[in-house]
Amino acid sequence: MEEEFDVSESKSTFDIKAFVIRVLSYWKLFVLFIGLSVFIVYQQNIRKQQSYRLGTQISIEEESNPLFTSTTSLTFNWGGVSGKVQTIMNSLKSRSIHENVVDNLEFYITYLKQSRFRKDDIYTYAPFKIDLIPNTNQLLNRPIRITFLENNKYQISINFESKIVTTQNFTSKNKSNLDVNVGEFKREFNIGDTIQLPFMNSVLSVKKDRKVLSKEEYYIQFNDFDAVVSKYRASLNIDNPRNSAILNLSMVDVNKAKIVDYLNETIEVLSEDQLNRKNQFVTNTIKFIDEQLDRVKSQLTLNADSLNNYKQKNKIFNLNNESLAINNKLTSLELEKDNINRKLAYYASLKTYLETSDTFTDVPAPAVAGIDDSNILSNIGKINDLSVQKSKYGSTVRKDATIFTDLNRQIDGLKKVLAENISSVTNQLRRDLQSTNSKIGIEEAKIKKLPKAQQQLFDIQRQYSLSEQTYNMFLAKRGEADIIKSASVSDILIIDKAKDTGAIPIDLKLSSRYLFAVIGGILPPLLLAFLITFLDNKIHNPQVLENLSSIPLLGVVGKNNLENNLIVHLKPKSTIAEAFRSIRSSLQYFYKKHSLDGTKTVMVTSSVSGEGKTFCSINIATVFAMSGKKTILVGLDLRKPKIFGDFEIQNDIGVVNYLIGQKSFDEVIQKTKVPNLDVITSGPIPPNPSELLMSEHMDSLMENLKKCYDFIVLDTPPVGLVADALELTEYVDASIYVVRQDYTKKGMISLVNDKYNKGEIKNISFVYNGYNQKGKYGYGYGYGYGYGYGYGSYANGYNDDGKQKVDFLSRLRRSFKIN
Repeated sequence: MEEEFDVSESKSTFDIKAFVIRVLSYWKLFVLFIGLSVFIVYQQNIRKQQSYRLGTQISIEEESNPLFTSTTSLTFNWGGVSGKVQTIMNSLKSRSIHENVVDNLEFYITYLKQSRFRKDDIYTYAPFKIDLIPNTNQLLNRPIRITFLENNKYQISINFESKIVTTQNFTSKNKSNLDVNVGEFKREFNIGDTIQLPFMNSVLSVKKDRKVLSKEEYYIQFNDFDAVVSKYRASLNIDNPRNSAILNLSMVDVNKAKIVDYLNETIEVLSEDQLNRKNQFVTNTIKFIDEQLDRVKSQLTLNADSLNNYKQKNKIFNLNNESLAINNKLTSLELEKDNINRKLAYYASLKTYLETSDTFTDVPAPAVAGIDDSNILSNIGKINDLSVQKSKYGSTVRKDATIFTDLNRQIDGLKKVLAENISSVTNQLRRDLQSTNSKIGIEEAKIKKLPKAQQQLFDIQRQYSLSEQTYNMFLAKRGEADIIKSASVSDILIIDKAKDTGAIPIDLKLSSRYLFAVIGGILPPLLLAFLITFLDNKIHNPQVLENLSSIPLLGVVGKNNLENNLIVHLKPKSTIAEAFRSIRSSLQYFYKKHSLDGTKTVMVTSSVSGEGKTFCSINIATVFAMSGKKTILVGLDLRKPKIFGDFEIQNDIGVVNYLIGQKSFDEVIQKTKVPNLDVITSGPIPPNPSELLMSEHMDSLMENLKKCYDFIVLDTPPVGLVADALELTEYVDASIYVVRQDYTKKGMISLVNDKYNKGEIKNISFVYNGYNQKGKYGYGYGYGYGYGYGYGSYANGYNDDGKQKVDFLSRLRRSFKIN
């Protein structure tokens, strides 16, 4: 029935003091949750392998070649984009760098040893090493147990849980699937023997100055190469403080030795890669010179053989003076012609390169072709500077940014100027070539005047001299290039190498973790107490009732621990009996105040069933009777009669019989064992209780009662469920509305307030029933200021409830004066 009554609360406030007391009452929950949290953290601590952070520091320098001077014939300083800070950072983030590092260190092989709760990565502490056979497959992502035996033997054990396993070739990095037998695989080998299995191909060797004990167990695991690379690539942290030339590299891992080796190897690989990029222009030039040397050397060898054969065959070993002069002059002209052709070819290649590329790392040095035009060299240098800026912004600025548009515009402008320079120089070279050819023609005409033998020797000698001088020129430039390349140094300077100098774990300290565990254990009960307090809509103390309504509080009645409701009669000195006497006094004061003479009537009702309405009716009637007044208790709760059981009388005849005209007034009245107290029970449950209470018989009943009794107490139905009680208000002088602690909802008080404000209920007062100092929810309230004297000093001489036990929480509530 209670669920059918749904009203909103008249006031919704959060009781801070009630929340505090409820929190204190949950101390067992706090102990449980804190203990559980600490236990969980303890289990995590003993199972977790601590992580460490180590770092290294490098500086990016612009190291120029110490052997390069303004007179050096090979110009390499403008050939390619220099290794700037941003370029180095991009290289460190690249996958290729990390693939080389993982490959060099073989970090795809993990060495493990079983500890109490986990397999720990022992890396350098492992007494043995696994060397893989190239181009063979290894089992992936499954621990392989290695048990050392006596006589330099060891056993391999693998537990296969599925029929198909994955293997990887760490040379080619290709992966493949392999069929195996489900179950445990075991095989013994001698230390140093080659392991040749479908899923493992390697050699196990014991490290120098290390020993292995019999029955000692270790594990190795081959991990996916790409996964390992991704892991270390993601864990490498790069910091560039204030955009300076300094880079701080750091990494986090559970094994400090692995961090040290990985960081140092990363710097080594990066330095080598950067130096190779820096020397790319020199390398391209050397490659070009080597190709020319091979070509010229072959031609020189053929010319030398032809010259020797001709001299031996014709017995002519030297040219005469005239032929010698012509030969020297022709050789000089041929070298000049060859130089012009080389320049023309270089310019043609450079023009094509300008039209198809933005950088200059794939072309040889211009000095190799004898290029010395200052305008061309200057413009190439400017294009290179702009390319350096473009590369620098490439990793930090969006591709569609304005800066790229401006740089491209400047580069395109310089390309046009450079193309015009090339066109102008090419035209001049062609004129020079035409002039040189004319001079060669004059000298060749002179040769034709020489004897036939001298002419042939002259041609062969001239070809040989030309090849020899060209070869010597390229050979000299090759030596210059080698010197410059060998003198080049990396732009990366190591300031601090990675080193384990006693790194401490970066994970939370144990004390901090336990502190968080305590906080985590406190939160759930605290949140529970908050939610219960916030959502609690029941009345737990008289002051809450007073705050919710302006209707006066007539009295506070303690909790009845007897099975019988006649506590005033059975225990007249109890605190509850004193409370009802206080209510009697208040009612008498009320009657006197309103100048009511003759028979006094009082109606007792409540919101819903179970709030102690019948209990209060019985005892209010009893205290009036015990004062010597003739009193009658009338049970008008026709739907749910209760009062007969406590008086040990029958409910066969009652109010219903009188109202339907079945019994007379005297026939429905029953005597009780309480002096001066009579009872009219409700009788059989009728089908129409409201109509009976509104009938004329009800008027006659009340008239007869007033003639015979001093006090009439009406036990009525709950006003919150049915309208019967409202029909009876016209017969009563005062109404008592019973509110039960920890039971009556705050929202129900709004209903009473509404009816009181509308005038449907008059002369009404509250009685707070079931008061418990400790309270169901741990925050009862010690009332002692006139509400029944139950907990005031006056009660000490009267109550026979026994000594009240006051616990710590009760004393705390009293000290707080919690309401």
